[in-house]
Amino acid sequence: MASLIDLRRRIRTVKNTQQITKAMKMVAAAKLRRAQDQILATRPYALELRKVTEHLAAVAAGEVEHPLLTPAGGGEDGQAAEAGSGKTLVLVVTGDKGLCGAFNAHVQRRAEQEMATLNGGGEILALGNRGADFFTHRGASMRGARRDLFKDLSYATAQDLAAEVSKAFSDGEYDAVYAVYNEFISVLSQRVSWERLLPIAREDVVGEDGGGAGEDHRDYLYEPSEAEILNDLLPRFVTFQIYRVLLESQAAEHAARMTAMDSATKNAGELIDTLTLQYNRSRQAEITTELIEVVSGANALEG
Repeated sequence: MASLIDLRRRIRTVKNTQQITKAMKMVAAAKLRRAQDQILATRPYALELRKVTEHLAAVAAGEVEHPLLTPAGGGEDGQAAEAGSGKTLVLVVTGDKGLCGAFNAHVQRRAEQEMATLNGGGEILALGNRGADFFTHRGASMRGARRDLFKDLSYATAQDLAAEVSKAFSDGEYDAVYAVYNEFISVLSQRVSWERLLPIAREDVVGEDGGGAGEDHRDYLYEPSEAEILNDLLPRFVTFQIYRVLLESQAAEHAARMTAMDSATKNAGELIDTLTLQYNRSRQAEITTELIEVVSGANALEG
């Protein structure tokens, strides 16, 4: 049985750890609120951007052959890329830090599973320290890594990434670009998503029925032409998709860390209660033993 000194030391250590996990939970909660605000602020823009892109793609169908709409080795619908006829670039979005449960492990496992199914081969662009360390250690085929990405995440970060990815795709280095990341659902729920970024399939922007913007069939006057606007809009569309993916992952990471630290704090409290009970029992037993020794000594003197 552990001594009273050891038990007191363990209780003090667990209490210190509990204070740290509680503070980390509060910090994660504050960061999560800001991340949620960013997502809510981007949703209206995302909706309108998709509507405009859909309408322009429908109006300018047949007039625009943009490289972001067509894979390097296939037709307009991107089927060649889906079949794995060429190399694929996979953006693996993880966190820069740990202590967030299985947040990073789920993305890494999904990325490995999907990479194993790519017949044409693939390369990884790791976004975040954890993913970079994981795949580098395993000797995966890497295009590169962006470390400390979420330390100062901004729209300019997404623009830089989108420019690199779009250029590599347009130059024929890859036939498809995918992203695997944690999608933020709620504070207690995240979902690992595997999403194609490039090529932008025409059915994604036009609609399966070819109706463009759905029920909205109003005519617009465009200046300059629809094709010119669409050519300018498609790179912005890719940039915003990457920005949205990064924001989703950031919010999901804060939620996962808050949940993990909350569980750690509760577990520390339970351990403190157990150790305190053990300490009290040991102390009581020690006091009882001392009393018995005192009484026995007194009786011996009286006898």
